[in-house]
Amino acid sequence: MKRILVIGAAGQIGSELTVKLRKIYGDNNVIASDIRAQVPYDLKHGGPFEVVDCLDAHKIVDIIVKYNVDTVYNLVAILSAVGEAKPDMAWDINLGSLLNLLDLAKELKFAIFTPSSIGAFGNSTPKDNTPQETIMRPNTIYGVTKVAGELLCDYYHKKYGIDTRGVRYPGIISNVTKPGGGTTDYAVEIFYKAIQEKKFTCNLKAGTFLDMMYMPDAVNAAIKIMEADSEKFRHRNAYNVSAMSFDPEMLANEIKKWIPEFKIEYKVNDVLQKIANSWPNNMDDSYAREDWNWQHKFDISAMTEDMIKTLKKRLN
Repeated sequence: MKRILVIGAAGQIGSELTVKLRKIYGDNNVIASDIRAQVPYDLKHGGPFEVVDCLDAHKIVDIIVKYNVDTVYNLVAILSAVGEAKPDMAWDINLGSLLNLLDLAKELKFAIFTPSSIGAFGNSTPKDNTPQETIMRPNTIYGVTKVAGELLCDYYHKKYGIDTRGVRYPGIISNVTKPGGGTTDYAVEIFYKAIQEKKFTCNLKAGTFLDMMYMPDAVNAAIKIMEADSEKFRHRNAYNVSAMSFDPEMLANEIKKWIPEFKIEYKVNDVLQKIANSWPNNMDDSYAREDWNWQHKFDISAMTEDMIKTLKKRLN
C-alpha cells in the first residue's frame, strides 16, 4: 500500500487531489501538508495533517521518515499573475521546494509528481496542437520556473534514478477553490458572477482561446500517471494533457444555456492578456493518451453543467 505525502494540500489541486487519494488508498495512508494551519476540515481531520513550509527540508525529512512515505505530490506554486508581481518569491518557492525534494529523494528513495503548465510555453511556440517537444521560451517567471522544473526532474531521473513524473496542465477550473492568481482564472470567477450577479466583466479579450481542464480530470491525470508503468514512458517531465479549448465568448454562451439572462462584458487587463497570448490554444496530448492511456471525461458542456449545478447548491 502506498504512503503518500501531498505538499500544498490546501491549494487549488491539492484540496481535491488529497480527498481523492484518501478514497483510493485509505485515509491514514495519505498525509496532507500545507504552510497554513487553517485548512478545510476534511483535509485536516480526514487523515494525517502536518503544517510545513515547503522550503524547510528538515521538517519534510521528519514527515517522510515518520510516515514512511514512498510517493510525494509536490503541488506548491506561485501562479502566473502573482508571480509577475513577486518574481523573486516565485523563483524561490517554485524551484526551492522542488530542489529540496529532489535532493531528499536521492537518499530516501521516494517518487515525485511535479505538475508543469501551459505557462512553460511562449510566443515562439506553435499555438495550435502544441507539440510535446517544441520551443519553450516563456515570458513569465512562472513559466521560467516550470521549464526549469521539468529539466531538473529529467536531470535527477537520469543522473540519480529518481522516479520523477509530471504533466503539463492547461488552465484548471474548480468548483471547490476560488481563483488564486492565475491567468486562466477568469474561467472560474465567471461562474460565481453568473450565479450571484448574472453578469461578468472579463479581463481577457473575446477570441482568446486557451487550453482548459475541469478539476476531476486534472486530479485523475495526476493519479493515473503515478500509477502507470513507467517502462512505457517516452517522456517523464512533463506530458501534455488536454481536455478542451475555448474563449470567453464560448464559455459565456454555455453559461447562458443555464442562466439565460447572463451577460458578459470586457475590460482587458494588458498584463494578463499578454500572458494569455503567449500560451497555446490547445496542446497535442497524444503521447499521454498512447503511453499511459490518458483520457478526459469533461468537455465544455459537461463542465459548465456540473459547475453551475454544484455552485448553485453551495452558494444558495
